[in-house]
Amino acid sequence: MTVFKTYLHVLNKAKGVVILFSVLLIVFAATNMKTSDNNMTFVASKPDVYIVNEDESNSLTDGLIKYISDNCNIIKLKDDEEAISDALFYRDVNMIIRIEKGFGKALADGRRPEVKIESTGDYQSALAKLYLERYLKTAYTYADSGKAFSAEEMASHIEKALSTQVDTVVTTKLDTDKLNNVSFYYNFLSYSIMAGTIYAICIILYSFRQEKIRKRIIISSMDYRKHNAILLLANCLLAIFIWCVYVAVSRILCGDIIFSAHGAIHIVNSFIFTVCAVTMAFLISSIVNTKNAISGIVNVVALGSSFLCGAFVPSEYLPDAVLTIAHILPTYWYIKTNDAVKTLEEINADTLRPLVVNMAVVAGFAVLFVVITNIVTKKKQKIR
Repeated sequence: MTVFKTYLHVLNKAKGVVILFSVLLIVFAATNMKTSDNNMTFVASKPDVYIVNEDESNSLTDGLIKYISDNCNIIKLKDDEEAISDALFYRDVNMIIRIEKGFGKALADGRRPEVKIESTGDYQSALAKLYLERYLKTAYTYADSGKAFSAEEMASHIEKALSTQVDTVVTTKLDTDKLNNVSFYYNFLSYSIMAGTIYAICIILYSFRQEKIRKRIIISSMDYRKHNAILLLANCLLAIFIWCVYVAVSRILCGDIIFSAHGAIHIVNSFIFTVCAVTMAFLISSIVNTKNAISGIVNVVALGSSFLCGAFVPSEYLPDAVLTIAHILPTYWYIKTNDAVKTLEEINADTLRPLVVNMAVVAGFAVLFVVITNIVTKKKQKIR
């Protein structure tokens, strides 16, 4: 009981850091989710286009003008080059399309007449260009077919081809917004768990390993095995308490989806990662001999892992070379599982297998840290 009381006394001094990392987690997660909740509704907007038609009236030219008119806003301007240039400069129009004389006849004869354009270079002009190119490519396909079409027949075929619509059916039942929020929260959680847990445990273990404290423990009546067992139990309880708090916060921020199968995978994955963080803390505490070095090492390990593995920046935006290096860190496998869960359509043995492998790798890191800690501790005991 004395050891446990001392543990709590030391923990009380280190609680500020744990609270700090917890606040960072909540603030960043809440901010991200608030941004995600502001869903934007996209309404199709038509680009503004001015057409300069120098060709005579014919089926193909009229068909092009009609297709552009159906998909764009046709702006009326003075038939003056200066007025046209000013309209483009002041973005009163997004694109100017110039249909030269003989366009329709050349197309009917199987040639590929070009249409000159001037644009503002914005996304609206890109959309207008897409419509123009769609018509021209369809017309060129019929012109290159080798079949003899009249202008009327070709215009009819082009209109029919362009009027074909494809129905898109969304079959997924996943609430992608909520799953993305949960994934972001648990990805960022890797930083809070690693930084907060490792720092608190390292500070506590450092306090117990100071020369005066260590000598008092040696001469006391308490068996060192019991002393170490109490420390191990206390550290595990601390880590589990921190993990439980973070899971509870995820329920508040993310909602009922935490109680779904997808949420359960995130919870289990974070628990295994917490155990790995505890073993890493034991390893760091067995190596570090000064209190100031603990902060430096924790920052390097926690921040480095978070940046390299995708906790702060989504892994799909990271270079392949960075992700290759990240394979040697447990955080990479933890985040890989989180990212996979948000796209998991069905949960069965086949879809869970790669996730279980990732979790097993994280657990393997925990075992590795324990083995290395034992080796380092044994060597230090021989030196003493």
